[in-house]
Amino acid sequence: MPPSSHSFSCPGVVSANTLSPLPVPDVAEQAHSEKLIAFIVDEIAAAGGRLSFARYMELALFAPGLGYYSAGARKFGERGDFVTAPEISPLFSHALARQVADVLSVYDGAGEVLEVGGGSGIMAADMLARLETLNALPAQYSILELSADLQARQRETLVARVPHLLPRVRWLSELPAPGFRGVVVANELLDALPVQCFVTTENGLQERCVSFSGGRFQWTNNTADELSLPEHLTEIIAELPAGYASEINLAAMGWVQSIAGLLDAGVVLLIDYGYTAAGYYQPRRDGGTLMCHYRHRAHDDPFVYPGLQDITAHVDFTAIAEAAVSAGLDVRGYNTQGLFLLGNGITELAQSFEELNERQQVLQAQQMRTLTLPAEMGERFKVIALGKNYHQPLRGFAMQDLRHQL
Repeated sequence: MPPSSHSFSCPGVVSANTLSPLPVPDVAEQAHSEKLIAFIVDEIAAAGGRLSFARYMELALFAPGLGYYSAGARKFGERGDFVTAPEISPLFSHALARQVADVLSVYDGAGEVLEVGGGSGIMAADMLARLETLNALPAQYSILELSADLQARQRETLVARVPHLLPRVRWLSELPAPGFRGVVVANELLDALPVQCFVTTENGLQERCVSFSGGRFQWTNNTADELSLPEHLTEIIAELPAGYASEINLAAMGWVQSIAGLLDAGVVLLIDYGYTAAGYYQPRRDGGTLMCHYRHRAHDDPFVYPGLQDITAHVDFTAIAEAAVSAGLDVRGYNTQGLFLLGNGITELAQSFEELNERQQVLQAQQMRTLTLPAEMGERFKVIALGKNYHQPLRGFAMQDLRHQL
């Protein structure tokens, strides 16, 4: 079915952060979105009129050549749709590298690093630079990245920042073979994995699906027969009032199990925004946690500008921990990003004011506040460490370890 056979419009979309209309895509962007809409509508028709939200989200983000992460538009940084911690300041990656260096030291130069979802490549470049300073370079630094466009941008970043270390870097399109020893790290990966959506009703749990009518995508409910609840959620969801809508990230749990399968020895460090299950499914959070980003505007409508905006959901870290344990991993730590970075000496890594001019001093102080303060990213983002055959203490959890809350 040609893209022109579908009509889509989204006038007056309001940003949840700014209460102002979202920017309007240009003609080329709108045409791109129309192609993806046609692609998804065809799949909805083939499925009998509705898709699970997880499948819709998967196509919106990853459909070959059309999805948000598969197409070539800039995603990260000031010119993109959002800014991640590694782009705020190199101090984030430098502090993280200290933790990585501790783990790699156990493997006598044979340990590797696997970064999953490399973003713009800035974290890899800054981590490698710091690991070189610490005399702790990995034998191999692999970046698992499905997007050819992002792979190209990552390579450009590394060539510009650490060209002499490029021979240590390789790009993967799938997980490596079992036997990996070292560190797996993923920053803001789990929040972009497709989630199943549900709503509680007087007649029990129903799955929230996606249909297409009136020129746009719509929510529609279906029986929850295929929505298998993790054990830790059964009792929590049973107590929720009718009309409560939220998400379950089965894909994230499956991803953790896949990582467990490849890891022979080492540590997995996952950094993302989210809650424990008790915090995730609070009665006041009755609309779920879906959040979309378009040109630095945040809103909660996943049907706006498909292919042009990011779609995310917060992470249930209790589910991640349970999936890890069931797959044979140990939960080695759980902390807020702020205290994890402080435990890794981010303040020691900052340049002294004597080395900076007044403008640089103000900028560095702002960056530190954004990364570590509770009101900024410091508490909203969490770090969970999963391990296998690794029993050394992890410095990022020395100041605080919240595993008891999981």
